[in-house]
Amino acid sequence: MPSTYLDSAVFRDIFTTPAMRAVWSDENRVQKYLDFEAALARAQAKLGIIPKNAATEIVRNCKADKFDFALLKEKTERIGYPVLPVVQQLVALCKGKLGEWSHWGATTQDITDTATILQIREALDLIGAEIDGIAEALAKLARKYRNTPMAGRSNLQQAVPITFGYKMATLLGAFERHRERLAQLRRRVLVGEFGGAAGTLSSLGKDGLKVQAGLMKELGLGQPDISWHTVRDRIAEVGCFLGLVTGTCGKIAFDVKLLMQTEVEEVQEPFHQGRGSSSTMPQKRNPISSVYITAQVAIVKQLAAALLEAQVEDHERATGPWEIEWIVLPEIFMLTAGALAQTRFVVEGMQVNAKKMRDNLDMTNGLIMSEAVMMGLGDRMGRNYAHDVVYDVCREVVKTGRPLVDLLLENKEIAQYADRRTLETLTDPANYLGVAGEMVDRVLKGRKRKY
Repeated sequence: MPSTYLDSAVFRDIFTTPAMRAVWSDENRVQKYLDFEAALARAQAKLGIIPKNAATEIVRNCKADKFDFALLKEKTERIGYPVLPVVQQLVALCKGKLGEWSHWGATTQDITDTATILQIREALDLIGAEIDGIAEALAKLARKYRNTPMAGRSNLQQAVPITFGYKMATLLGAFERHRERLAQLRRRVLVGEFGGAAGTLSSLGKDGLKVQAGLMKELGLGQPDISWHTVRDRIAEVGCFLGLVTGTCGKIAFDVKLLMQTEVEEVQEPFHQGRGSSSTMPQKRNPISSVYITAQVAIVKQLAAALLEAQVEDHERATGPWEIEWIVLPEIFMLTAGALAQTRFVVEGMQVNAKKMRDNLDMTNGLIMSEAVMMGLGDRMGRNYAHDVVYDVCREVVKTGRPLVDLLLENKEIAQYADRRTLETLTDPANYLGVAGEMVDRVLKGRKRKY
């Protein structure tokens, strides 16, 4: 029976997605082993290294649905690695002795690593599609709420006004950088492995690099300059990339949880009947996706660290660190897919309460505009002196609960330099948004870049 949240019949489509689970399934992994064997046979037949009829027969049988997975399990437990049992079944499926030409000059790790890269390629396609979807949703929010004022917050306290569009555009900027990172790392990461026992292709003599080139062409992967059996920066880079991507998802989830608080209530996660309900408090509307994202992001970070640990391998073939990747890679990709899916759900259906944003700006009776007042008076009174005078007025606002603008007018020193109209202009949040709108426009314009 399923024993983890990633394969649980109840939870699995909360913490990951069916598409990503399929990428890392036993069936797909074995098929990738067979894709390697078929491509190797085709490449070697073209070079005259193995007979063409052998290649044809090998390719014909490189279909995972022909393989006995119960037998594969039994043999893998006995041998310790799954590739030899796959090759044994492939040889048995082929007519006569034609199957003996399969796996010619290859080693277990060549197939395992290249199959992993093929799985990573599929997985990154899924990741890229989710990043694009999230970026599109954030762009719509940034555009729609470009000029909608809200409180910017520092140390969880109201700081100065920003716009909700600006807040969304900062996150959009991060996802645009993730799109760029993904495009850049594909060239470095999507590189196959074919080096033989110690990476030197000694079993194929002078034909080694020709076979390697042909194999990678067949698979649509980059050809390595040199074997990388125990130099694992490619895999580690993928893990770090996924850590960065989910980190931004975590930032979104954290802010959404804070903005959903009853006392704030500026945004809500998408709603449908019963979502976020409490078993005992009928009024509750809890964050759900954001909570899952928080958990997923925390685990992805730990798994990225494990992939960095797996870089420390011994000599030309490792004794243990390699297997860390077997455990970690499927989980890190599946949790990332889940976090991205939950994030996309949130940003595509986010409910924005612009009125509550304005109400919250006004709740401090104008205190959020104290910097604007200080700067507005600074060129007349001197900045430091204006700071001290406005500071004292702010304390009176806190003490009395009266509007800042009224107490500013009652201050004799300030009244010498500013009338009510000037002070009302200085204390209007819509007049103190800096270049937030222009920054939103710059991020939106930057989406046109090709990666």
